[in-house]
Amino acid sequence: MSGKHVAVLMGGWVHERPVSLSTGTECADALEKAGYQVSRIDVDRNIAAVLKELAPDVVFNALHGPFGEDGCIQGVLEVLDIPYTHSGVMASALAMNKIKAKAVMSSAGVMVTQHLIVNRHDVGNQHPMDPPYVIKPINEGSSFGVLIVKEDQAHPPQELTGSDWPYPDVLMCERYIPGRELTCAVMGDRALGVIDIVPTGPGFYDFDAKYADGGSKHILPAKISPIVYQEVQTLALKAHQALGCRGVSRADFRFNEREDGTGELICLEVNTQPGMTPTSLVPELAAHEGIGFQDLVSWMVEEASCCR
Repeated sequence: MSGKHVAVLMGGWVHERPVSLSTGTECADALEKAGYQVSRIDVDRNIAAVLKELAPDVVFNALHGPFGEDGCIQGVLEVLDIPYTHSGVMASALAMNKIKAKAVMSSAGVMVTQHLIVNRHDVGNQHPMDPPYVIKPINEGSSFGVLIVKEDQAHPPQELTGSDWPYPDVLMCERYIPGRELTCAVMGDRALGVIDIVPTGPGFYDFDAKYADGGSKHILPAKISPIVYQEVQTLALKAHQALGCRGVSRADFRFNEREDGTGELICLEVNTQPGMTPTSLVPELAAHEGIGFQDLVSWMVEEASCCR
């Protein structure tokens, strides 16, 4: 390998810190095995000074959530002129803001859900739309703060109005789409396979289902019609390109299947910093295409740049 000095950014101070540490550790280990010189950095607010002194050839961004995938750290890296992995400032900011991302994807022909912007204090006693629906923070990842309101619920979840609500007051409310949870990764200009995610517990694909060992079953390739399978891949690539993503991204879909195999296919979001933990989806999708984890992260380093 090239022997490049790669700084792996991980951790941080947001809700996704444990996931980021896991992603960063896995990627750093693989990069060392591939022959890179690796510095592991648990990110704090002094990160610009740390990177300026360290002067790595490349930054591998293994951060998740706000600051790590919303354009903030990408802007810091642009100022420092250090090539970095994943998407750039604009694509990261767009994809992280679920409202803005929906507008961009919809204009590109990718179907998204009906949605409203609401204040949590205004929805404590009255449904903002007919249930079932989903309430979620606009700028969080890993399903943090997601609440599903079922059809028979008399009022919105009361935790929304609690003094201990840990997320912003402005939220997105969107129509609930029943059916399957499908996901597809994009690597460069190539859509990989499609996974059907089946949570093993009673809930939806929440934080535990994503990251706990055995929290969900991943059916790869998804057992859907070839036409729908190809459509998921087409839409994942279209969303990736419309948002201006680079490197690796992952698009999540809901598929409300009819008896004839067709159905409503809705893109929920595009993740520009998909997890790279032992239970994560992108490494599994890459392996299905014959791309090992070490080769995947090495490709990401070699593809790194500024002005993304």
